[in-house]
Amino acid sequence: MIKFEDCDAMNSAFNTGAFVCSGGNVMVASWGFIGTMWGKKVFVAPIRDSRYTKEKIDATGEFTVSVPRAGEMKKEIAFCGSKSGRDYDKWKETGMKKAPARVAGECVVDGCARYYECKVIGVVPMGAMDLASVAKWYATPDLHNFYFGEIVAEYDENLG
Repeated sequence: MIKFEDCDAMNSAFNTGAFVCSGGNVMVASWGFIGTMWGKKVFVAPIRDSRYTKEKIDATGEFTVSVPRAGEMKKEIAFCGSKSGRDYDKWKETGMKKAPARVAGECVVDGCARYYECKVIGVVPMGAMDLASVAKWYATPDLHNFYFGEIVAEYDENLG
């Protein structure tokens, strides 16, 4: 039986934002999916074509998700969700600290409540999907790619 340790963290992540890290870069995702597919625990991270994080995930094949406690790290979420890692050192600008990932990925954001480390097992571009019902989210042709990451480690805030 596949069991997730703490899915309540995802309620926080998708209402306030979670940090997605890959290749030293950090961005904010405020939506995604977590569940079971192909007999594996999977996190699906939607990443737009234009995002610097997409380049990093494509290069490394790994990403981590760091979920802050509800209502915390608002300034960091706002900054990392509105600035590109191409133009800013988000770690330096926000004062966030990196903690080493345990299994997959380079790092996680220290001080969060929950962590997921993922290895990419597939990518599905939105491509020719009928966007009529979600058009308000796509004023430009900058579509998402759905990165299916097998969750190879999940743990709480105790990084020790």
